[in-house]
Amino acid sequence: MLLTTLALSAFDRSIRDYHQWDDVNAEICNPYPEKSIEYYLYLKNWIDTVQWHLEDIIRNPLIEPVEALEIKRRIDKSNQDRTDLVELIDSYFLEKYRHVSLSEGATINTESPAWAIDRLSILALKIYHMQLETERNDVDEAHKAVCRDKLNILLAQRSDLSLAINQLLADIESGEKYMKVYKQMKMYNDPNLNPVLYGKK
Repeated sequence: MLLTTLALSAFDRSIRDYHQWDDVNAEICNPYPEKSIEYYLYLKNWIDTVQWHLEDIIRNPLIEPVEALEIKRRIDKSNQDRTDLVELIDSYFLEKYRHVSLSEGATINTESPAWAIDRLSILALKIYHMQLETERNDVDEAHKAVCRDKLNILLAQRSDLSLAINQLLADIESGEKYMKVYKQMKMYNDPNLNPVLYGKK
């Protein structure tokens, strides 16, 4: 089965599961075997889905400043968790393809497989929520028409990105391309690298 087929299935299941409660504090119940690629894909999208809704909440113009700060810090942590998980998924691919012999002239891609999958996860969320906009009963037809046009573009993006991811993985598997995992090395979360944090010591 193609990786993107597995990914989109896991993403759709995660989004459906989350919206049973539609609660950023809902407990995750990952249905896939632990440490399987499906497990990581589901977890990746669950993090994205919760963060999607946290980003909505924090934009409420009436939100209390203390609550907004709490949510901002939660979003910061979510971003770090997301980055860590992308790197873990890339490590999965590195291990999977570590015995591949590189072709002469093999090239590296501008982004790793997992970062492309990260974009596919966000696209799944955009599609889900744009679809909801086309079904609203409290808006006029003009709003729905605009959202249908946007939905069609998102669906085309999903098709194109899926094709590109599958081609990238095929090229890595055949040795035409190779990959590396570069740790993001985010400085603002590190008390030894963020001057605001280490200046407080």
